[in-house]
Amino acid sequence: MPEERSWWGWGTLDGELSREESDALVARTAGVLPGHDFTDHAPPDPAELGVPASRIRPPAALAALCSDAPADRLSHARGKAFRDVVRNLLGQVDHVPDLVARPRTEQDVVDLLDWCAASGTPLIPYGGGSSVVGGVEPRFDGPAVSMDLAGLGDVLEVDTVSRAARIQAGIFGPALEDRLRPLGLTLRHFPQSFAHSTLGGWLATRAGGHFATLATHIDDLTEALRVVTPAGISESRRLPGSGAGPSPDRMFLGSEGTLGVITEAWMRLQDRPVWQVTASVAFERQEDAVAATRAIAQSGLYPSNCRLLDPAEALINAGASVGGGLLLLAFESADHPVDTWLDRALELAAGHGGVVKARRSKDSARQDSASTWRSSFLRMPYQRDALARRSLIVETFETACTWDDFPEFHDAITSAARAAIDDVCGGAGVVTCRFSHVYPDGPAPYYGIYAAGRWGSTVAQWDEIKAAVSEAIAGHGGTITHHHAVGRDHRPWYDRQRPGPFATAFAAAKSALDPAGILNPGVLIG
Repeated sequence: MPEERSWWGWGTLDGELSREESDALVARTAGVLPGHDFTDHAPPDPAELGVPASRIRPPAALAALCSDAPADRLSHARGKAFRDVVRNLLGQVDHVPDLVARPRTEQDVVDLLDWCAASGTPLIPYGGGSSVVGGVEPRFDGPAVSMDLAGLGDVLEVDTVSRAARIQAGIFGPALEDRLRPLGLTLRHFPQSFAHSTLGGWLATRAGGHFATLATHIDDLTEALRVVTPAGISESRRLPGSGAGPSPDRMFLGSEGTLGVITEAWMRLQDRPVWQVTASVAFERQEDAVAATRAIAQSGLYPSNCRLLDPAEALINAGASVGGGLLLLAFESADHPVDTWLDRALELAAGHGGVVKARRSKDSARQDSASTWRSSFLRMPYQRDALARRSLIVETFETACTWDDFPEFHDAITSAARAAIDDVCGGAGVVTCRFSHVYPDGPAPYYGIYAAGRWGSTVAQWDEIKAAVSEAIAGHGGTITHHHAVGRDHRPWYDRQRPGPFATAFAAAKSALDPAGILNPGVLIG
C-alpha cells in the first residue's frame, strides 16, 4: 500500500520528522537563533477549511476522469515551496483548482485538452507537485483544471542495445528505477525530489539531478519527446544527435506545461555503477576552496559529486567545522575502478591547501561528513517544514555564474540576503552556500536562508528577502534559476533575463500551439 502523501507539506506523512528529530532540530537551531519563539503550529484539518464548490462540470464522456473532492483539489492547489507550506499551515485556500483530471491514456489527454480549449478553461499539467516556484498553482481568477499525469506511469519499451527506454511521463522516480534495475540499467537522474516527482515534471522544468558534472540536467538524458498540444501531437525522432535545424525537443524541455503535455519520452540510460569512491576535503580559506573546486571542474576528471559547502552549510548539515569550506568528492563507474581519478582530484585539492578528512569506498559502513551531509540532504525538506511550523524562514534559492565573476557575485548575493534579513527579521538569520553543480566555466551556487520570523508574517517576510536576492542575481548577471524552473515566482526576473527576440518567438510558438491560451497561464509568458 503506497504511503500517504502530505497535503500541506513535503513528502509523505510517514516521512515527517519524529518527535526526537524535531527536538534535536530545534535545539540546534536555537543555538543559531537564540531567543526565537519555537512554538509549534500544527497543520489544520483540511476537512475544516471550507474549500469552495467547483465552478465547472466536465462533459459526461470525461466525468469518470475528473474529481471535485476537496481533498483532491487541495492537494493539487500548490507546490512545495516554503510559501506554499506556510499558506497551507495558515489555512489559506485561495486559488484551488476546480477539478483534478486523471487521464489513463494519451487519448484521454487529447480529449481533456480539446474540452478545455473549447470551453476556454485553463489547464495545469501536474506531475508530482514538487514545484518550488509556483509552477502548478492556479494563481489567477476563474476556474482551472489540474491534470494529474500519474495514470500514465509505465515503461513501455527498453532498447538494451542502444541503452534507451520509452517511458510515460507520469512515472515517479522510484518506480522508474525499479523497472530498470533488473536490467542492470539506470536513468541516473536523482533530484532531491526524486521520490515525489515524475519524469514529465523533470522534462517540463529542465530539472537538474544530484550529480555535479556531465549528464546532470534532464536535457542531457533526453533522446526524443512525444507531446500532446492543442494544435496536435509533436513526436521527435530517436537519434543520438542531429544538426537538422533547431531542436524540437529543446522547445518543449523547460516549457513548464505552457506549450503542451509531455506524455512519453525516449530517455538515454546507463549501466548501473559498480565502483564508487568518495572523499571529503577541508580548507581553511574560502578562496582556496573555490580555486580547488574550479581546478577539478576544469580537469576533465568529471566527478559524479563535486559539492563545495561553505562553513555554515558544512556545520549545519554535515556536522563539520571548517574555516573556509568542505569539498565533497565522488567518482563512480560501471566499467572500471575509479580510485585513480579520485587520487588526481585530491592532488589538485592539496595543491590549493586542501586536507583530506575522510575517504571511503561504496561498501564502507563508516560514517563521515559526506555521508552525514547526504542523509541530511534527503531530510532537508522535512526539516524545512518542521521549522516553518515554528515561525522560522527556511528556504533556498539557486543560480549560476562564471568562475571569473563568482567572487564579486557571491559577495553581492550574500550581502543582499543579509541586508534583507537585517531589515525584515531584525538581523536574526544565517545565509549558507554550497555549489550544487560545477561546470568548466562556472559553478551553480545554491543558497540557504535560516531566519527568525513572526508567525502569520513569514510568507511576506520571505517574499521581501526573495525579491531582494533576485534583484541582486539579475543585477550581477546570474541566472534567476539553475534547476528550480521559472514558474510564477521567477517571472519578473526571467522576463529580464531572456533576450527580446526570443521572447517574441516563444510568444509566437505559444500562440500557434495553444491558440486558446489555456495551458498553465502566467508561467513563462503572459
